[in-house]
Amino acid sequence: MRTQPGANGTAVTEFILLGLVETPGLRPVVFALFLFAYLVTVGGNLSILAAILVEPKLHTPMYFFLGNLSVLDIGCITVTVPSMLGRLLSHKRTVPYAACLSQLFFFHLLVGVDCFLLTAMAYDRFLAICRPLTYSTRMSQTVQRILVAVSWACAFSNALTHTVAISTLNFCGPNVINHFYCDLPQLFQLSCSSTQFNELLLFGVGFMMAGTPLALVVTSYIHVAVAVLRIRSVEGRKKAFSTCGSHLTVVAIFYGSGIFNYMRLGSAKLSDKDKAVGIFNTVANPMLNPIIYSLRNADVQGALWRVIKGRWSLA
Repeated sequence: MRTQPGANGTAVTEFILLGLVETPGLRPVVFALFLFAYLVTVGGNLSILAAILVEPKLHTPMYFFLGNLSVLDIGCITVTVPSMLGRLLSHKRTVPYAACLSQLFFFHLLVGVDCFLLTAMAYDRFLAICRPLTYSTRMSQTVQRILVAVSWACAFSNALTHTVAISTLNFCGPNVINHFYCDLPQLFQLSCSSTQFNELLLFGVGFMMAGTPLALVVTSYIHVAVAVLRIRSVEGRKKAFSTCGSHLTVVAIFYGSGIFNYMRLGSAKLSDKDKAVGIFNTVANPMLNPIIYSLRNADVQGALWRVIKGRWSLA
């Protein structure tokens, strides 16, 4: 561990990330699996983006938000996985202090935007099903851009707040992180100064960043469910629910893994379960999203097929 003189003894200048496995023989397997997952995720999300761009049927607010979500998924997995793969290749597990904080900032920035975009998508479904007569005016291109811009602004403020707050903590050693990327719970465990303020900040800001959007998503879908149940046609109900099912699945996975990860700060020791949740947050979610959104959507499937075959339909 390299240290430098600090105000309270020594200050850590780098961290050691243990990664997912410590057995040398398993590292090539982990490398192959995560490289495959990364390529599938990037390829899948780029395919969704291409389908949205070339298919006029998909030039709607819902798919505008889905396209932005695909960009975020690519960014989220790129923040964590390539650096992990690089460490596996080089057999070096050290990460400079500044690089660790940078990774934390960009991860929380992208996840924060993701959180707000999922809320915007729920609002879009609410307007489309419950307020169809005013949908085009309430969800105009201007409104869509404002929602995306506000999402980025709020997420940036949240990420910057946590990064600045964590930078005020003292790290005097140990500097070993039992994870494959830098995140708040793991850094809290290593700090030799009080993290009470940081934990309160995480809970407080987390409630505004995640609790409020989740409440809005639930409220939107309660209204959607009531409206759909009033539809007399079985086919009509099935079609309405199918447009919401994919989004609800993504929301459940996103918030479920996030709540488990950040609501366990009081535990004495972070375990391998946190690595599994980290895989869900950084790898599984971005990889599953394009699959979930395309499985039950004939328009997306058709557009993807045309992209794959190189038939760029402009009709």
